[in-house]
Amino acid sequence: MLAYSLNRPVILERLGDDEEILLMMIDMYLQDVDNNCAALSSALAAGDQPTLLREVHTVKGLLATFADEDGAEMAAASESRLRAGDTNDVEAAIAAMQARLREVAEVLKREIGG
Repeated sequence: MLAYSLNRPVILERLGDDEEILLMMIDMYLQDVDNNCAALSSALAAGDQPTLLREVHTVKGLLATFADEDGAEMAAASESRLRAGDTNDVEAAIAAMQARLREVAEVLKREIGG
């Protein structure tokens, strides 16, 4: 998987070229990233397939919002496998998504000077 790099022009285009919305979205992402990671872990540990599927879908959307095509694709592949009932390597997939969420968070923190 490729490392994430911020593609600000693409993200801004998706947000109607609104810098204020971009900063708000970054702030929300940074506030929620630990909760997103914890929700994935919790659903996985509980064996709660519907909740895990919902959380993976959420991660896919979050990563897509920040133009992380590789990360969103990874989450989409996991979502498809889970929908099909395939739980092979689900722990590794969840760990990879959590790592990607945190990587994006670090890049976003640098973007806003944090």
